[in-house]
Amino acid sequence: MSLQMISAINNSSLIQPGFSLLNFDGQVFFFGQKGWPKRSCPTGVFLLDLKKNELKLKPAFFSKDSCYLPPLRYPAVCALRGRTESEKCQYVIHGGKTPNNELSDKIYVMAIVCKSSKKITFKCTEKELVGDVPEARYGHTINVVHSRGKSMSVIFGGRSYIPLGQRTTEKWNSVVDCMPHVFLVDFEFGCCTSYILPELQDGVSFHVSIARNDTIYILGGHSLENNIRPPNLYRLKIDLPLGSPAVSCTILPGGISVSSALVTQTGDKEFVMVGGYQCDNQKRMFCNTITLEDNNIEIGERETPDWTPDIKHCKIWFGSDMGNGAILLGIPGDNRQLISDANYFYILRCGGTREDEEEVAQTCSQTSTEDPGDSTPFEDSEEFCFSAEANSFDDDDIDTYNEDDEEDESETGYWITCSANCDIGINTWVPFYSTELNKPAMIYCSNGNGHWVHAQCMDLSERMLIHLSEANVKYFCNEHVDLARGLQTPKKVLPVKKQPMKPLRRKISMKIATPVKKSFLRRLFE
Repeated sequence: MSLQMISAINNSSLIQPGFSLLNFDGQVFFFGQKGWPKRSCPTGVFLLDLKKNELKLKPAFFSKDSCYLPPLRYPAVCALRGRTESEKCQYVIHGGKTPNNELSDKIYVMAIVCKSSKKITFKCTEKELVGDVPEARYGHTINVVHSRGKSMSVIFGGRSYIPLGQRTTEKWNSVVDCMPHVFLVDFEFGCCTSYILPELQDGVSFHVSIARNDTIYILGGHSLENNIRPPNLYRLKIDLPLGSPAVSCTILPGGISVSSALVTQTGDKEFVMVGGYQCDNQKRMFCNTITLEDNNIEIGERETPDWTPDIKHCKIWFGSDMGNGAILLGIPGDNRQLISDANYFYILRCGGTREDEEEVAQTCSQTSTEDPGDSTPFEDSEEFCFSAEANSFDDDDIDTYNEDDEEDESETGYWITCSANCDIGINTWVPFYSTELNKPAMIYCSNGNGHWVHAQCMDLSERMLIHLSEANVKYFCNEHVDLARGLQTPKKVLPVKKQPMKPLRRKISMKIATPVKKSFLRRLFE
C-alpha cells in the first residue's frame, strides 16, 4: 500500500466531506459539491483530472433531455450494469442532503449517452417508485443483487429527520436512525417492497455493505439511539424466483466495531477496508482485507500504509473509492492556508483489480466525518455515504473540451433555442426567477401553431410573468408581437353623432339718451 500526496489546483474548496466519486470506464467524476452549483459548472458534476500529482476539476456535461440532478451529499451510490451496450455502466443515486439541508427521497440513474475523445455527455433520469417507498434519508447503502437472471436494488440503514409532528424549533434538524427495514427496488417496474427481519433489531448507519451475486454482507455501523458501534456482521440472502422475492438474514461472527470505513475492490473476490472510526473522535488507523467465497466472508488484518503526521494527528478525515484499488483521502487544512475551507488530499493505492467476470461485485460504504459547517462538535451523525465499483482507473491524459467535438442533440423540453437571442442551456443556466428551481420558466406564444419560449429571453419581469400565468389572455413573443398586431382585425368603431351647431346671436341693446332722427340711424347702419 502506498500513500501519495497530491496538489489541488482549482475548485478544491468544492471537495468537502460528503462528496462521491463515480468511475465510468476508467474516468472518475466528482459529485456532491458543497453549496449550489455556480454558472461555471451548473451541473455540479466534475471530471476528476489527475496529472503529475496535480488534481483539477473540469465541468461535466448533461444532455438536454436529462432531468436536474441536485448536488446531493452523503447519498447512497451504487454501480448498475445494464443489459445493452449503451447501458454498460450506470450509477444509481438515492437520498442524500441538498445544500438547503433537506433530505431527498428521490432515486436517480446516471448514464453516459455520448462519448468522444474529449467530451462525455451524461443523462440523468429520475425513477418513479410505487409501493413501500423508502423515506428520505442519508448515511445508508444501496446495492444490486443478481438471482435467477433477475436484478434488484437493496436499500438499508441510514438516518432521517424526526417526524414532522415532533419537530420543534430547538429540534428541527434532529435526526434519528431509520427503521431496520430492508427495501427491494425493481427498476424495471418501479416497485418497492419493504421487509422486516427479526435478526435486524436496531437501525444502523454509516456501515459497510458488500454485494456479490445474491448475497449482501453488512459490516459495522453506528447506532445513534444507543451511541455505540456494535461489531455487526450480517448476511442478507435475496432469492428472486418467478413469484415474490424471498429475503433472509443470518448473524455471522467475526464482525468489527467500525463506522464510516472506506472500501475498495482489489480483486474479483478481494476488497480492502480502510479508515473509519472506532469511537467518537477517534479514527481507526487499521486496514483489513475482506475476501468473499461461496456463502462465506473472511476478514483479516492488512499492513497499514505509512500515515503522515498530518493524518495521524487530525481528528477527522474523509474520502471515497476511485476504483482499481485507489482511494482519495482528504483531511482538513490548517488555519495558515489562504482558503479557510481548503483541505489536504492524498491517494492511497491498495492494489490493482482484474477484469470483471460474470459475477459482479459491488461495494458501498460511507466516508468519515461530518460537515464542519453544519454543527460545531463532531458527531457520527454526519458521516457520509459513498460507493465503490471495480472499474479500471488510470491517469491517461484527458484533454479539455472542444466545441468541434460536440455532437448534435435534439432540441426538446426546456433546453430549446426559443429565439435568435436565446442563450439558455442546460450547462449554463442558473435560476433567474424566484419560482424557478431546476428548470427555466417558459411561456406559450400563441402565434400560428404556437411554440414555447423562455420567459427570461423575453425580458419579462417576474410580476408580469405571474400575471400572464394567472390571466386568461394570449401572449405573443417578442418576434411575433408586431406581426400579431398587424394581422389583428381592427374593431368596428361606431361613428360619433355630431350635433349641428347653432349660430351665435348677439343681442345689442342700445340706449339712446336723446331723440335721434330715423334718417340719421339709417345712414349709420348702412
